[in-house]
Amino acid sequence: MPQKSAIISEAVRLRALFEQAGAVPVETDILQPAGILLDLYGEDIRARAYTTHDPLRGEQMLRPDFTVPVVQMHMEHGAEPARYTYAGEVFRRQEDDAERASEYLQVGYEVFARNNPAQSDAEVFALFHRMLAPLGLRAATGDIGILMAAVEGLRTTERRKAALMRHIWRPRRFRALIDRFSGRAPVPESRAALLAMSDPMAEAGPLIGLRGVREIAARIDALREDASAAPLSETEVALIDAILAVRETSPFALERLRDISVDLPAIGPAVDLLAARLDALDGQGIDVGALQFEASYGRTQMEYYDGFVFGFTAELRPDLPPVATGGRYDALTRRLGNGGEIPAVGGVIRPGLVLALGEAQ
Repeated sequence: MPQKSAIISEAVRLRALFEQAGAVPVETDILQPAGILLDLYGEDIRARAYTTHDPLRGEQMLRPDFTVPVVQMHMEHGAEPARYTYAGEVFRRQEDDAERASEYLQVGYEVFARNNPAQSDAEVFALFHRMLAPLGLRAATGDIGILMAAVEGLRTTERRKAALMRHIWRPRRFRALIDRFSGRAPVPESRAALLAMSDPMAEAGPLIGLRGVREIAARIDALREDASAAPLSETEVALIDAILAVRETSPFALERLRDISVDLPAIGPAVDLLAARLDALDGQGIDVGALQFEASYGRTQMEYYDGFVFGFTAELRPDLPPVATGGRYDALTRRLGNGGEIPAVGGVIRPGLVLALGEAQ
């Protein structure tokens, strides 16, 4: 890996290219309030972030990425439309991979614009594509919005839909829920025994932990409601599986998704957006006929992506993480906007990997 001074110089060069594209450079604090990130991602964020306690500010996290603080900054006093760029360290714990860096530099580009999201998606992707073209990387795209639309279109309870939506970014948990809601997986014995009791709270004994009686009773009621709900149909499960299996060049992927939308109309608007995005990418000079689309792409990234996603990887170096990733995160602006919202899309590049791959050529 190149020396840090060289990586910093490369970060400055990349950020200057984003500035030439119209982005305003911004800075964010390295220490971020943990409460905001925990509200967004739950306790899972602790597994990949460094935390500390400040006697005045409470629990803090070393910045795991830039997007959340940049969105907060924009929603508080940003103009519209807006383009931002930034460069600096991010910190991620790597307990399962000692070879991966736990501290590294990121350079990013974010676009906030209300008009024509397909065009904004294409603008961001094409800019990254041009900047990284000398490295000969493999580009992949996806659209989490299609899977989200499919979940919304299921004929099941709102509670089950909410559970599936919450775990879209956890593929194993999502699959386990699909299997449970469809009846493919048996109800755990402990849950069956609980639901068989006429009054589980009467036999509960002393309460241990933070949950009160009302919260526990509400959870039992939710389990009873779920147990009485009709299972997901085999047809709907097959349609979800068909969406997740789409992995082709973009025109063929679009054709396949249009076929699926005949039986699952809920995904129709998201598929239309994909078609508009491909037209916009073509207008940006991208060879969409060769561009890969994977319906499951991006599901293990940070959980704020809710639409178009993309990444650039070195096919000859499978040991390396993606050189660049990005996507659309409209819902994040709603959650951080205090009543406001604005469509947003962006991405990040790791300058250390850009240098390392450039030196290897």
